[in-house]
Amino acid sequence: MRHNTLKTAALLGLLSGVLLFVGGALGGQQGLVVAFVFAALMNFGAYWFSDRVILAMYQAQPVGPEHRLYGLVERLAQRAGLPMPKVYVIPTDAPNAFATGRSPKHAAVAATDGILRLLSDSELEGVIGHELAHVQHRDILTSSIAATIAAAVMMLASVARWGLIFGGGGGMNEDRRRSNVFVLLATAILAPLAALVIQAAISRSREFAADQGGAGIAGGSHGLAQALQKIDAAARAAPLMANPATAHLFIINPLSARGLMALFSTHPPTEERIARLLGG
Repeated sequence: MRHNTLKTAALLGLLSGVLLFVGGALGGQQGLVVAFVFAALMNFGAYWFSDRVILAMYQAQPVGPEHRLYGLVERLAQRAGLPMPKVYVIPTDAPNAFATGRSPKHAAVAATDGILRLLSDSELEGVIGHELAHVQHRDILTSSIAATIAAAVMMLASVARWGLIFGGGGGMNEDRRRSNVFVLLATAILAPLAALVIQAAISRSREFAADQGGAGIAGGSHGLAQALQKIDAAARAAPLMANPATAHLFIINPLSARGLMALFSTHPPTEERIARLLGG
């Protein structure tokens, strides 16, 4: 757990460095300040409002004590020593689940109709345990920060692309102009790729930690391992129409990522997660 925390902190620092590089490349010292303020404002918005936006995006409906999911979440939250989160069901056949909220006191757990039909109680306990582990580790806040910094890099990189289109420093001498064009090119193309790779690495690291924590909350690893296998197979047949910006939240990546694109995947391969859970 300590290793994962240090790794996440280092990756967040690196991601912040990419943002500051982009800001500096576009505007020097002033650009660094603008980039920092921009990221701070985006993180403020993500901290206070992202949970409501995400739940509304997937048309999640609140459920109460009479619902199977509510009772299961309540039991596991008590076992984990967490405040009772709000519980939502998403009306879709695609099997998946996520947790959101800025802190354990303001958390929400959402599961799809599809996953509720697909899994047994022990398997669903593994899934909810995983989501509660995210809440316990405050991963939602970490992921939101990473996502908003990456989004800030993308937006500033877009400014760099416009700079390339409109000359990239027409008033400079030839050597400085070429140097400026090179910096803008690196900012426009390489910085967004670096931001996406780092953001994905942060998310993958937190998924492994949540798997381990979730198994502890559920009282064993087999339920979660079986659930991951079932969800992965069913999700291929009935994929969730998810916004890429929210893919990191779900227990199984709703977006396909094979080959080179696996570098940008927010989740480790399901086979590797199952092997780790089962001690393979």
